[in-house]
Amino acid sequence: MPGTDEHQKAAPARSDHLAVDTDGSAGHSLDDGAHPAILYARRVGVVELRDRGVIAAFCRRRPAVHAYSLGDLDDFFWPHTRWLGWERGGKLEQLVLLYDEPDPPVLLALAEPPADGMVELLASIADELPPRLYAHLTPGLLEALPGFAPTSPPAEHLKLGLVDPSRLDGHGDGAVQLGPEDLDEVLAFYERAYPGTWFEPRMLGTRRYLGIRDGELLCVAGVHVWSPAWRVAALGNVATLPEARGRGLATAACADLCRLLLDDGIEVIALNVRADNRSAIRAYERLGFAHTADYVEVPLQRD
Repeated sequence: MPGTDEHQKAAPARSDHLAVDTDGSAGHSLDDGAHPAILYARRVGVVELRDRGVIAAFCRRRPAVHAYSLGDLDDFFWPHTRWLGWERGGKLEQLVLLYDEPDPPVLLALAEPPADGMVELLASIADELPPRLYAHLTPGLLEALPGFAPTSPPAEHLKLGLVDPSRLDGHGDGAVQLGPEDLDEVLAFYERAYPGTWFEPRMLGTRRYLGIRDGELLCVAGVHVWSPAWRVAALGNVATLPEARGRGLATAACADLCRLLLDDGIEVIALNVRADNRSAIRAYERLGFAHTADYVEVPLQRD
C-alpha cells in the first residue's frame, strides 16, 4: 500500500487556553488532579467529561468512526486527553476530543447525526481553543469554528473499519515484531519512506509495530492507538521504501498486524486514509476493511 496515509492524533487545549471559573460560583469542579478544572456554568449544553464509561458508551455508537477516541481512554493515552461534550435534555449528543501529545494540538470533531449540536459545541468553545490546531472534522464543520482559517486546503479522508477478518487469510505471515530496541532503525526508515509522518517513539513499547526486512527494513505497519482494555486499535504509520513499492509488502504487514491485534482480543480495528489514495483503499478492502465515514483533515490558525 504505497503512500498509505496515517495521521496525527487529536490534542487537547491546555487549561490556560480555556475559561476557568476562579471563584467557584459556577458549580461542581472537574479538577482531576492532572488537569485543572474547566467550568462552563453559563454555557448551556457544554460539558466537560472525565467518566470513561460515559465516553465509551457514546463512542461505541459508531466504534470504527470513533476508534481513536476509544483507544485514547486507555491509561497509556488518557493523561493527554480532554473531552468536551454537548448535552441536550440530559443526553450526550456530541463529543470533541483534544489530545496534547503532538504539536500543534489536534482536535477531533466527528459529528453524530444530526450535526447541529456539534455546530453549537464548536461555536461555543472556538474562542478558547489554542491558536493553532490540526483538526479532524466531519465535512461542513469548518465554518463552525469562527475565528480560524485553514493554513492549507482541507484534505478529504476516509475512515475504514475491519468488517471481514476472514479476508486476511492468504496475506502476510512474514512480518516481525519491532520494539524499542529497533527505534534508530525505525526512525531512519521513516526518514526515507514517510518523511514528515507523525510517529511517537513510545508506541514501539506496545510491540504492535511490524516490519518486513530483506537486509534492511523495507516496510513497517504500526498502530496509532492500541488498547486491549477497551478492545480497540487504529492502524498507523504504514509505509514502504520507495524502491520496494508495488510488491504488496504493506498489505502483507497490515494483514499480519491485524491478526496479531485480533489475537489480543481487539474487537474494533480501524484506520484513516486519504480519499484520493485509491491504491491503499483497494488494498485495505482486499483485507476486509470497509468505509465507515468521511472526514477532512485541516491545519488551522486563529485569524
